[in-house]
Amino acid sequence: MFKRVTPPNVCFIPLQEAAELSSLKPQLDELGVPLYAVVKEDVGIEVQNFRLYFKGEIFVDHKQVFYGPKPRRMGLGLGLVRLGVLRNLIQTQRKGYQGNREGEGFILGGLYVVGAGKQGMLLEHKEKEFGDKADLSSVLEVAKKINKSQ
Repeated sequence: MFKRVTPPNVCFIPLQEAAELSSLKPQLDELGVPLYAVVKEDVGIEVQNFRLYFKGEIFVDHKQVFYGPKPRRMGLGLGLVRLGVLRNLIQTQRKGYQGNREGEGFILGGLYVVGAGKQGMLLEHKEKEFGDKADLSSVLEVAKKINKSQ
């Protein structure tokens, strides 16, 4: 099982992440590995817009249980003074991604690859700052190791 957690309303960075991750969908389908997103809220038509970029199934975690006992957050001030965040924002904007600024946009996301049966967590990538993405080639390599016979 493969899961992606992302806060879709932190500007437009998660839309780019969703599109990039969705580019792996043909290979994941071939491997029999599903692609999921767990988002923390659905403000307006947010999830509807997210579907344009994300090719897997999307779940809304209204109670934010999946985000842990204590969600990891990054404040706007701290986020915007980081060079990595500014670089990610500029690159994403240049690629034409546009999002909204509604709702709770300070919870950091992550990416998890969960194996079948007792394999458990095969890859865990928790964002350290907005736009900190997992390496797609690593994601695909780990997905290939999922043992579907368990």
